Amino acid sequence: MPKRKVAALEKVDADLVSLQYKIRRDPKSYAQEFYDQWLAYDAQRQIFISSPSSASSEDNKKFHDLVDLIAHCADLYPDVTAPYFDQLKELLTQHHAVLNPDLREKVVGSLSLLRRKDVIDSTSLLTTLFPILISTPSKSLRSLLYTKIISDLRESNSKATNHKLNRTIQTVLHNLVTSDRTSTKGMWACRITRELWRRQIWTDARPCDVMKEACLSDNEKVVIGGVRFFLGGDKEREEMEDDSSDEEIDIKKVKHQGTINKKTKKRQKAMEKAMEKIKKQERKKHAPHPLNFSALHLIHDPQGFAEQLFQKHLQNTKCKFSLDNKLLVLQLVTRLVGLHKLTIISLYPWFTKYLTPKQPSVTSFLASLAQATHNHVPPDAIEPLVVKIANEFVSEASAAEVASAGINAIREVALRQPLCMSETLLQDLVMYQKSKDKGVVMAAKGLQSLYREVYPELLQKKFRGKEATMGLKSGEVKRLKFGEEQVESGIEGIELLEKYKEEQRLKKLAEKGEDADGDAKMGDDEDEDGFNSDEWEVASNDSDSSTGWINVEHSDDEDEGPAAKKQRRDSSTAPDLISDEAMAAAAEANRISKLAMTTILTPADLAKLAELRREAQLDKMTGNVSKRRQELIAKHIEDGVTADDIELPAQIGKKTTKEERVAMAKDGKPAREEHKSTQAIRKSKKEAEGKSSTNKEKARKKNFLMTVGKARAKHKRSLVDTKKRLTAHIARSKSGGRRRNGMN
Repeated sequence: MPKRKVAALEKVDADLVSLQYKIRRDPKSYAQEFYDQWLAYDAQRQIFISSPSSASSEDNKKFHDLVDLIAHCADLYPDVTAPYFDQLKELLTQHHAVLNPDLREKVVGSLSLLRRKDVIDSTSLLTTLFPILISTPSKSLRSLLYTKIISDLRESNSKATNHKLNRTIQTVLHNLVTSDRTSTKGMWACRITRELWRRQIWTDARPCDVMKEACLSDNEKVVIGGVRFFLGGDKEREEMEDDSSDEEIDIKKVKHQGTINKKTKKRQKAMEKAMEKIKKQERKKHAPHPLNFSALHLIHDPQGFAEQLFQKHLQNTKCKFSLDNKLLVLQLVTRLVGLHKLTIISLYPWFTKYLTPKQPSVTSFLASLAQATHNHVPPDAIEPLVVKIANEFVSEASAAEVASAGINAIREVALRQPLCMSETLLQDLVMYQKSKDKGVVMAAKGLQSLYREVYPELLQKKFRGKEATMGLKSGEVKRLKFGEEQVESGIEGIELLEKYKEEQRLKKLAEKGEDADGDAKMGDDEDEDGFNSDEWEVASNDSDSSTGWINVEHSDDEDEGPAAKKQRRDSSTAPDLISDEAMAAAAEANRISKLAMTTILTPADLAKLAELRREAQLDKMTGNVSKRRQELIAKHIEDGVTADDIELPAQIGKKTTKEERVAMAKDGKPAREEHKSTQAIRKSKKEAEGKSSTNKEKARKKNFLMTVGKARAKHKRSLVDTKKRLTAHIARSKSGGRRRNGMN
């Protein structure tokens, strides 16, 4: 059968891809051809609108190709394709449920392509896709639309923050959550907001308001979506930032591979792409770090939000959430209470029925209780819960894991409010350090160490320790008062510098053999250290030398000695007349550094002060100093208390099996499928880095017949010839080989 001749127009119709290429290169010459395809597209569209479900596969394929062609060339003929977007929008909105999946995906892709070509704006695209996202039953279409929405929002905010578009979308999401609180449509608002927050596209308070409304929804899935955002959204953002910073390219490796490999266009493009990525990383490295606040800090009215959340989902008996979801809501409420130091008195009696060892996930309830405690909570509200934990968990008949968890939970609560403990209960709990179980001993000693630091008066004298006893005698350790805040005054760490200078002064005196207590020597010592008081009294010395001033002695100065004796006699006979306020004021005056009051610190002093601060911080981290209460509280305020923190002493004290010890030893080490020699490991590492092998390694892999001739010639060499070749080899080695790489 002879081959049929195909007309020119049929070739154009058959190959729309080549027509698209020609139109892109020369739009004016192919305007008529594009108009013909536009008429074919319009006719096919009307057929689909009349009966979209009864279209054949050939019609679907033809319409698919026409939609693709028009989308790629729409920016070249804006007058002809003006109604194109509205037609696609109508087709997708009305018939997305019955359209062919491939054709439906092509229509969505064409809309995104029109947005990338700036034929339409982002608002038009997003308002088209979003209603379909929350209404379509197709899982594949929902996934596609979600990806397109996130991608478009990223592109719109890539160069600069598009505040107008962001406010529009945030308003749409807020209305979606609040319009119908029983519907699951709010889940899409949670997913979109969380993803954009994770990518740091939205970082202000408006997304937090959207998720706040989601937490107050009536649908359980929407509530948990909002709660998980506040509990883990910031950690996801930090992890993503760390992952992006880890993907660094070694510029030396890229340049080396470009020199040893064959130069092709593909490798040159890869090289240019890698160099562009390196430059982008450098710009990002030197750019100022964005000030991103935690989502919990950006909540408006946290007191009202925490109260509504607690009353609606926890205190309400009609709420039928599962236990795991209730725990998530409880963690959010307690995090808000601890972070913002809120007061919800009804929260603490609510814990009572859950503080029993038989309660599922009881350690999570204990952690939430510790999280909800701070120094502004009345001790009367927490003390019954501490007694309940002690009675239920801590006894001789309790299991070791239960007792250690109970004592550790009490310690976490007392860390934030030490006044919640009575003296009798504390003595009883401290005595558990004589237990035979290691976990119980550690928990009891941790509680004892805490009260040695914060409230040693509650401990018996034999349990107070040396530092606490000396502090009580000297008055450095003050009695705790409810609601009292410790305010730092002066320069941080100035007492460390003052102590260092005093030690240096005494050291110099010891070397000279002088008396450290002599008043006459003190002035000389201050001159040596650079703290000469005469330099501050130049004007007064000059005035004394003049004749115009007369030093007149007051008559009361004569009675100064007897008055002082009388005052000492009165204070010895009636010591109770000195008030606590006066003693506190005197202690505060002694605490203020004289060095900061009388001396201007030099750059050398400031450098030494920074060094002493680092050493003190290192001592705190390594445990050399036990003053870590504020650091622990700050850590738990930001990160929260978890069930693992409560179970930690029991896990440490528990004996591990052999399998657990082997797993712990293997943890963190790279997986080795097979045992290799060190040389083989180096070789595989070298190949993975793209490095070449040496000439010796290449010679070993040569075919034997290729080396026979050289071996025979080498065997027939004379001694003189061998000597010449060896001498030349040594000379080449000294000069850096045949390429003279060793020469400068």
